[in-house]
Amino acid sequence: QVQLVESGGGLVQTGGSLRLSCAASARTFSNYAMGWFRQAPGKEREFVAAISGLRFSTTYADPVKGRFTISRDNTKNTVYLQMNSLKPEDTAVYYCAGRRWPGLGDGYDYWGQGTQVTVSS
Repeated sequence: QVQLVESGGGLVQTGGSLRLSCAASARTFSNYAMGWFRQAPGKEREFVAAISGLRFSTTYADPVKGRFTISRDNTKNTVYLQMNSLKPEDTAVYYCAGRRWPGLGDGYDYWGQGTQVTVSS
């Protein structure tokens, strides 16, 4: 069982930046592809970004391309989401997720508890 703990959420003004972190308890963190998802009030959870475990390949949802950057440090068992040029529509609970395979793909096996990001207009 892998435990995921997010941090770094908060309140920021439009145009501001935040960096989310997700610490994982995995023994071999590089064996897991990691992703970020978000869920806004009244909406379904949606994919934001993902990064593979070994080659650090990345993929992003269209609404965040060019503004968000996902990265990871396998020596610290941590994945990050740098969010720049934030917009009110980015307001959501952000979830970290882990996949029991180092490559990118659908289906995640582990989820964090979420961290709230609020962007004021």
